[in-house]
Amino acid sequence: MDIRPNHTIYINNINDKVKKEELKRSLYALFSQFGQIVEIVAMKTMKMRGQAFVVFKELAAATNALRQLQGFPFYNKPMRIQYAKTDSEVIAKVKGTYGDKEKKKKDKKKAQEPTANLTKKPAAGSAAPVHSPAVQVPDNPPNYILFLSNLPEETNEMMLSMLFNQFPGFKEVRLVPGKHDIAFVEFESDTQAGVAKDALQGFRITATCAMKITYAKK
Repeated sequence: MDIRPNHTIYINNINDKVKKEELKRSLYALFSQFGQIVEIVAMKTMKMRGQAFVVFKELAAATNALRQLQGFPFYNKPMRIQYAKTDSEVIAKVKGTYGDKEKKKKDKKKAQEPTANLTKKPAAGSAAPVHSPAVQVPDNPPNYILFLSNLPEETNEMMLSMLFNQFPGFKEVRLVPGKHDIAFVEFESDTQAGVAKDALQGFRITATCAMKITYAKK
């Protein structure tokens, strides 16, 4: 039976040895390149092990992510992705198809916290444009190795590899022992490194840390 496209994608065959918080962060880093994510659901119960749901704000983003990441080697296991059987509760609430009782509750709550929502949403979505013109990151001459800084404490090699290996010419990520906030990423040429640098400048791995990317010193 074919499941009709919706905002929520269902992923299984995930490596179940990964801790829940790390899993959610890695999924966010991998999937947020396709569009704004409303919610990621990953549970470690027996029934839900190795599975997760990613809810996108836009339907097109869910479709793109499903196509591009089908079979992606996530923690060394190919991901199996399909649309969720029903739209996520979050999206159902937004569309108003969730049930009036819940909707009234939500509207009441919404009225009480308009500022919270306003401050939260643009931060993630408009990270790159805000950075580029205002804060020019001082740079070195073009190089095939990129230097990353301002990385969050929980950054690991897997997360960065997932972000950068979508770009042609990606070779490897090198973390610096004892320094969690910096890393190096190597490409085959400085042109290919430049493409990745421009695309991911200011990318937020977490809500508070916007990644700074420069060419490494030669």
